[in-house]
Amino acid sequence: MNPERIFEAFPAPSYRGNQEQALRDIRDAFAAGNDVVLVRAPTGSGKSLLARAVAGCARTVEEAEPSEASGAYYTTPQVSQLDDVAADDMLSDLNVIRGKSNYTCILPEERNTPVNQAPCVRERGYDCSVKHRCPYFSDRAIASNREIAAMTLAYFMQTAGSEVFRTRDVVVVDEAHGLAEWAEMYATIQLGPRTVPFWDELRVPEVDRVERAVRYAENLAQTCTRRKDDLLAQEALSPAEVRERDRLQELIGELEWFVSDFRDPKSPTTWLVDQSEPAESARGRDGDGSEDDDPEGEDETGGPLTIKPMNPEKYLAHTVWDRGNKFALLSATILNKEAFCRQVGLEPSAVALVDVGHTFPVENRPLYDVTQGKMTYEHRGETIPKIARTIVRVMQAHPDEKGLVHAHSYDIQEQLADLLRDFGVGDRVRTHDRDGRDADLEEWKASDEPDVFLSVKMEEALDLKGDLCRFQVICKAPFLNTSDSRVAHRLEEGQWAWYFRSALRTVIQACGRVIRAPDDHGATYLADSSLVDCFERARTDMPDWFAEQVDRMEQPDLPEFEPRAALGGTSSTRGRGRSTGRNANAGSANGTGGDSGSSAGRDGGRTRRRSRRSSGSSPLADVWDTDG
Repeated sequence: MNPERIFEAFPAPSYRGNQEQALRDIRDAFAAGNDVVLVRAPTGSGKSLLARAVAGCARTVEEAEPSEASGAYYTTPQVSQLDDVAADDMLSDLNVIRGKSNYTCILPEERNTPVNQAPCVRERGYDCSVKHRCPYFSDRAIASNREIAAMTLAYFMQTAGSEVFRTRDVVVVDEAHGLAEWAEMYATIQLGPRTVPFWDELRVPEVDRVERAVRYAENLAQTCTRRKDDLLAQEALSPAEVRERDRLQELIGELEWFVSDFRDPKSPTTWLVDQSEPAESARGRDGDGSEDDDPEGEDETGGPLTIKPMNPEKYLAHTVWDRGNKFALLSATILNKEAFCRQVGLEPSAVALVDVGHTFPVENRPLYDVTQGKMTYEHRGETIPKIARTIVRVMQAHPDEKGLVHAHSYDIQEQLADLLRDFGVGDRVRTHDRDGRDADLEEWKASDEPDVFLSVKMEEALDLKGDLCRFQVICKAPFLNTSDSRVAHRLEEGQWAWYFRSALRTVIQACGRVIRAPDDHGATYLADSSLVDCFERARTDMPDWFAEQVDRMEQPDLPEFEPRAALGGTSSTRGRGRSTGRNANAGSANGTGGDSGSSAGRDGGRTRRRSRRSSGSSPLADVWDTDG
């Protein structure tokens, strides 16, 4: 790696904000001998441009000895981020490669067939006449031979050990704040009817400890191998059989990795096992009688299993750290360097941190306190109607502007949608479901109407610049689900700082959705009182630029509750929103008590500065929630 090349590798014609200083600091950090540099760069810093500049410092093929690694990888966990990179003219030399399922076969009779189900993977010895033009293999060949290959983190991890995508000189990971969580997710093994092709034929024991899960995994891997070999022995496979073969191969790898890692005395990974209740049809099932299905010969029948790793350092070593010589990890929300390094298996003393200052005026990104109470499960029924009334008042304050509501869950989204419709403002409200999520989002973004979009899990990787969105409401503190065994295990060990830091990270990511440039502006309204408590408990991990926002947080005045005024110029015939047929007069529910306000727009109107308060209550009492 040649860090001195970082300025000439910067792809933009000029610098903006703190980019030049950031490049200088990154150069110096690598020049000082650090193998890993964390770049904490807030929204609008141009992280992708910085990433390209770092990748451009990689040793070239001409500079490398035959045994030395050259070139660079750019990877990100967010598919939308990779799409943005692919569409950016300044990043055109980042050669993007995606998984096979993203490409379509070009054979005339297979036009609608994904490449991962095409004849070349269905028929043994198939000689494809157009392989040289196959969109997947063409992109793969280009990416593997060019200086910079770009891919999702999932594809990057899946190609560990590949002869095509070998170790390179530099690896750049964008949006790297969730690297540990992504690794835990990728290494998690789901054993159930949706993931094991022959689940209904198995006798699954009750698994009360990890050791028994290991024994079961060994026997299941053997069964999967026999079934996969039977499929491989066939001359041709149907698309369904191809999917089964590929899933069996994945499952074998997952199970063998789990067994190997658990039995490695040097592995730092802690494994947890969750088991669901068996389906009624499975109770008393005899199975196929094979010894492999129930190695201990016990009669009890268990349900689907989830095998989860914690702190999968060994997994990251294989899938990430062994893939490069130098690493740049970029994110706005790597909040605590030491904690992050421990989670991903890095030695903090060998890692440098570069902080990039925020260039967006703090007055353009205000936080408003409109808290209505706690949104924990036991308080939610009382708090949601108050939040719905507050959303109406926020809509009144922004009658001609588009807004986003972070509902946190589909249950909360549905309750809010029903209440807002009952209040008479449903014509200005849009929702989405799991299947139509992306299409509904794009339709809302493309609309010129000042609609409010009730969203679920859209706190990250969403660019709502300019008039695409001028205000947002965060309805619930995004605490991790305490019914998840990994979360519960960490809290039992007293890792409350990690817990609040995780929630703070998501809030900071959410706040960046509505302001994307120094001359942009967008207001964020906080409706859950647990958000304020989270700010206090995670204060030491808060970036200075976000702490400045929190210190300026205010309780401004909103218009009095008048739903008709919330419609603004919205057409009353569009019929947005969902109705559940409720007849209750929700408009009078809870009166107006508990509504705090916020003046709209960039200036904030008449405001009351909020004084910070401390909480002496138990953290668990504030955040315990079991519904996700």
